[in-house]
Amino acid sequence: MSEKQTTLAKDVSLRGKGLHTGVDVTITFKPAPANSGYRFCRIDLPGKPVIDAIADNVTETSRGTTLVQGEASVATIEHVLAAFSGMRVDNALIEIDAPEAPIMGGSSGMFVEAIKEAGIIELKDDRNYYVIREKITFSDEEHGVDLIVYPDDHFSAHVLIDYNSKILGNQYAILDDIRNFEKEVSSSRTFVFFHELEPLFRMGLIKGGDMENAVVILEREVEQEEIDRIAKMFNKPGITEHHAGVLNNTKLRFPNEPARHKLLDLIGDLSLVGQPIKGKVVATRPGHYSNTRLARLIRQQIKRQATKKQIPLLDTTKPAVMDIEKIKKLLPHRFPMLMVDRILEMTETHVIGMKNTTYNEAFFQGHFVDEHVFPGVLLIETMAQVGGILVLNNVDEPEKYSTYFLKVDRLKFKHKVIPGDTIIIRCDLTEPIRRNIVIMYTQAFVGEKLVAEGELTAQVIKNR
Repeated sequence: MSEKQTTLAKDVSLRGKGLHTGVDVTITFKPAPANSGYRFCRIDLPGKPVIDAIADNVTETSRGTTLVQGEASVATIEHVLAAFSGMRVDNALIEIDAPEAPIMGGSSGMFVEAIKEAGIIELKDDRNYYVIREKITFSDEEHGVDLIVYPDDHFSAHVLIDYNSKILGNQYAILDDIRNFEKEVSSSRTFVFFHELEPLFRMGLIKGGDMENAVVILEREVEQEEIDRIAKMFNKPGITEHHAGVLNNTKLRFPNEPARHKLLDLIGDLSLVGQPIKGKVVATRPGHYSNTRLARLIRQQIKRQATKKQIPLLDTTKPAVMDIEKIKKLLPHRFPMLMVDRILEMTETHVIGMKNTTYNEAFFQGHFVDEHVFPGVLLIETMAQVGGILVLNNVDEPEKYSTYFLKVDRLKFKHKVIPGDTIIIRCDLTEPIRRNIVIMYTQAFVGEKLVAEGELTAQVIKNR
């Protein structure tokens, strides 16, 4: 039998302090309709703007995950999202009256209790899993970070952390069944090293920290005077432990609580895929940046698969969106390197263009002499130029800018293109344009046959 989507049975509210801002925050969980996912509503801002909890909206990950949509933002949301994902609640409206979620003990435990208090009900629609069909990887060799999600018939996560710390050592945490989240993961608190406390405080962060919503790791013996000074900073006198280990303001809930908390963060950040996944995640030294990058890669895979179902067919009865004269006003290319003849369709997020090929093009005479084939490098150039039109159509005064391609990922050639073929190119933005960096998924077709596909990354630069 198929699983049904869920939401809350009623509203429930919590009140606490934001970890970094230190402000008082009221957060209210509300029921939401099927297929709406998780959404944050900043009720303290004019118009009560809503922020979709998806990886496309992640802008900051240094000390928590921050989402921005339009002019509104919400920070430190990973523990809230982990609670909803771990309790298998698919849809919720999360109202908040501050720019940051409350820390509530440094874990997902209190959020889980609030969800249980509200109750969980089934909706009519089926739960929309995304099933991982092929391995997806995010790696950062410089920092020793590796996140891999493998195909599987259910969700599981394995996390390894290594901080080069004699006190923590290497720690490993496993969640083989999401139904065990509440018992095995939800109460695991965030952790911080003692030597990080003062620099973070001086940076204007952890204003809501009180040494009870985090496990504080002391890597070496410290004079009591130093401990007293830091404890006073956080209004927490009476800490006497000065041996290497965990400060005596708290006791570990699990021997590997730090690793379990990293697993908790991973679950919260991966909820930004926008739908539950079936796959086995293996994470080495994960953090919010790598977690959200993996979530973004999964979303891109989902979009690519959705786009594959939309084969753009040439309809000669429809007028072109752009003819060659309009194309020349956007692209700086000219003979023999202008590779786009017509734009057939264009929105803010996708474009469909056309390139006609003829035997008269000079490269066919030598590529190859006995079997003429459209060069693969020129096919990539054609795809890039169509994508460039999409990019430049999204900027003011496009004639003052050019698009420079930075890299090509996962490009595959499926079939050869020969003289007389009409190539139809479709390019889709896989995430919003940020800092003038553009990432798009592009496909080339001849008739209904896919001849090439891949991901292009480009930068928009103002002309000199």
